[in-house]
Amino acid sequence: MLNLRGKWALVTGASRGLGSLAAKTLAAEGCNLILLSRDTAHTAALAEQLQTEVRQVACELSDPDSVRRAIAEIDAFGVPVDILLNNAGVQVAYRSDFWETPVSDYETSFRINTIAPMMLCYHFIPKMIARGFGRVVNTTSGIRLEPEQAGYSASKAALDKVTVDLGSKLAGTGVAINLTDPGWCRTDLGGPHAPNAPESAIPGIVVGAFLEQPKSGRLFAAADFHGMTLEDAVAKAENM
Repeated sequence: MLNLRGKWALVTGASRGLGSLAAKTLAAEGCNLILLSRDTAHTAALAEQLQTEVRQVACELSDPDSVRRAIAEIDAFGVPVDILLNNAGVQVAYRSDFWETPVSDYETSFRINTIAPMMLCYHFIPKMIARGFGRVVNTTSGIRLEPEQAGYSASKAALDKVTVDLGSKLAGTGVAINLTDPGWCRTDLGGPHAPNAPESAIPGIVVGAFLEQPKSGRLFAAADFHGMTLEDAVAKAENM
């Protein structure tokens, strides 16, 4: 398992739910954190809890201009982004009458779930390659055969595609990009009736950050690591 002490990790959607849990897990392993959320007021309490160096950035991921401004602000920190966890996402609606799915479901979903994370990938991965090290984990979804959630599932399927395709170009660079599926959790996105507690997604949603072998294009489902220590989960992931 990689020792990430002193490395800088950018976590999107860090203000709550899985993003907050991921940030705490990385901080416990000695990572410094860049916490990205809609408003830095939303991550202020978390930042005070973390026993590590922390930066906070506000960004509206549905707005590409806001993403560009956030990227510029992160660059201005003068610290290397060694780890990128694209955790933030949106599920805009559940359409029982899916024949009436509006165009806006797709537009909003793709902006937040596909375009924004890839903007971050396109900016920070070349810098990782130049340094010879980087780990990127994009959060996907296992939703299938549900046209009721077409915008969400299609945007995540697109994220899967571009992640795997991009990963095919990273062999020998020291950089790896992979996917994680946290499962259906009781978060603001998953809703109160989801079967799994958010904590069940740990350590699965962060194992991709700790892989010693920079192999890309893999999917790590959190359910496969439930109840394991981080060290055991990473050892299992290395062999998957």
